[in-house]
Amino acid sequence: VQLQASGGGLVQAGGSLRLSCAASGHISNYGMGWFRQAPGRGRDFVARITWNGATKYYADSVKGRFTISRDNAKDTVYLHMNSLKPEDTAVYYCARGLGPNGSDNTDSYAYWGQGTLVTVSS
Repeated sequence: VQLQASGGGLVQAGGSLRLSCAASGHISNYGMGWFRQAPGRGRDFVARITWNGATKYYADSVKGRFTISRDNAKDTVYLHMNSLKPEDTAVYYCARGLGPNGSDNTDSYAYWGQGTLVTVSS
């Protein structure tokens, strides 16, 4: 499975972006996650969604501002980001979980996209 993340860019604080993650193979049986890595930091959990989209989890830092969703018919996962802050600046990665639920831990993901850069200016 190959994952292609897109939709990053430069946005002003308070703005919005929608990231997309398109998979070359089927992802419908797997949890999917978004992580981010800011300069000088490790890869941090952002959001994840179970295989059927029924349950979503978010990092406290993005709760209420970001929304994860998926379209299994298109093998695509999305991250809608609103009210962006400069501290959201990072490379954002999507990943396919080892199982149906995913987790907050990078070790639970088998495949990773190449990342898309989000820069939020103040």
